Amino acid sequence: MSVWRIKGGSALEGSLTIQGSKNAVLPILAATILTGCETELTNCPALRDVEASLNILRYLGCRVERQEDVIRVDSRPMTGCVIPCELTREMRSSVIFLGAVLARCGEARLSMPGGCELGPRPIDLHLSAMEALGSQVRGEGGEIFCSAPMLRGGIVHLELPSVGATENAMIAACAARGETVITNAAREPEIVDLQNFLRAMGADIDGAGTPVVTIHSFTPADRVGYRIMPDRIAAATMLCACACAGGDVELRGIDSRQTESVTENLEAMGAEVARQSHRLRIRCRQRLRGGRTVITQPYPGFPTDAQPLMMAASLKAEGTTVFVENIFTNRYRQTEELKRLGADIRTEGRVAIITGVERLHGAPVRAEDLRGGASLILAGLGAEGETAVTDRGHVDRGYEGLDKALNALGAQVIKYESEN
Repeated sequence: MSVWRIKGGSALEGSLTIQGSKNAVLPILAATILTGCETELTNCPALRDVEASLNILRYLGCRVERQEDVIRVDSRPMTGCVIPCELTREMRSSVIFLGAVLARCGEARLSMPGGCELGPRPIDLHLSAMEALGSQVRGEGGEIFCSAPMLRGGIVHLELPSVGATENAMIAACAARGETVITNAAREPEIVDLQNFLRAMGADIDGAGTPVVTIHSFTPADRVGYRIMPDRIAAATMLCACACAGGDVELRGIDSRQTESVTENLEAMGAEVARQSHRLRIRCRQRLRGGRTVITQPYPGFPTDAQPLMMAASLKAEGTTVFVENIFTNRYRQTEELKRLGADIRTEGRVAIITGVERLHGAPVRAEDLRGGASLILAGLGAEGETAVTDRGHVDRGYEGLDKALNALGAQVIKYESEN
C-alpha cells in the first residue's frame, strides 16, 4: 500500500517531458505476438500495468527484456494460448490479449479481467468482434474461450465505439483471410498509434482516427522497431496540477492537439495556455473561475480519464462548474474523498456540480481508482496543510514517478510504502 503525503501551497514552476502512453503501449505489447518476430519498443513507461503485460508475455513463452524505457520482445518461442486468472486480474485491459492470442494460436482462453471498478465495461463487444471474424466463443466459470483455426475477414460493427474492442478487432483481423472493415470504431489517438505499429509489423491497414478502419492484408516482418506516443492523460494531469497549485509549467514531447479538449476548458476557467506542435505552456497566476460544462464523450470529446483531474482543478474556482459523466457509471468515486478536503460537491446520477471554495484543507483520504487517486493528489497541491492519500497501487498503474515529476516542478510530495 502506498501513502502519498502532499504539503500544499507551493506553486509549480518549470518544464517536464511527458511519459510514454499507458493506453497506447498495452495493446501494442499484445500485438507483438501476432507473428513470431523480434520487436523493440522505445518510450515505454515504467508502470504496473506495463509490467503485468510483460508477465503475460513471459507466461505465453515470449522472451522479454527491459532496459529503462526500451522493451524488447521476442515472440518466436511463444507456445501458450492460456492466460490464467492470477495474471488477468491485475488489469482490466488484459482482455486486449484475446485477439492477439487467437490470431497467433487459433484459440485463446483467459479469465475475466480485473482493474479499476468504474462500472460496466461490456466485454461482449470484444467477443462479438471475434465472432464476426469467424471465431467460436463461449464463456463459463469466469473464463472466456475462443476458437478459430482460420479467421476470416468481414464486417465488424461495434454497437459502441469501444477503444478496447476496436483494438482487439484490429489486431485479430491482421490474421484473418480477406478484408476486414470495422465500423463505428473508436477514434482515440491510441488507435492511430496501434495502426502505425501494425503497419510496421507488415499490416495493410488504414482509417484509424475515423469511424471506419479497414484491414486489407498482412505480410509479417521479422523485426520491428517502434516509439510509443506520449501520454495525453499524463499531460492533462500536469496541466490540471498547475491549475490546482498555480504557477507556470511547460510540457515537452507531446502533441498539443491531443489535449485540446482539456486546454480549452482550462482557458475558459482563466488559465493562460500557449501551444506549439510538441510543447504546451500553462500559466495560472490568479484564482480560476467556474468553467464551461464538462461533458465526457468519446474522442475527440472530453476524455473520461481527465474528468477527475478537471474536477480537482475546479474545486477552488470562483463560481460553479458542472460535470456530466457519459462513459462510466461509477466515475465519481473521488467526490466523497474530495469533500473531506472541504470541497463543495453535489452529485446526482451522471451529474456533479462543484461550487468553488476559497480554501481547501489537508486531510487523510483514500484512492479508489487510478484517475480518482490522481485527483486527490492534485487537490492536495492546492490545499492548506498536509493531505495523506492512501492508495492500494492504483496511481502507479498509470503514472511513472508522479511524485518525482511534481517535486521537480516545486511541489512537496513524499510517497512511501506502508504495510497497514
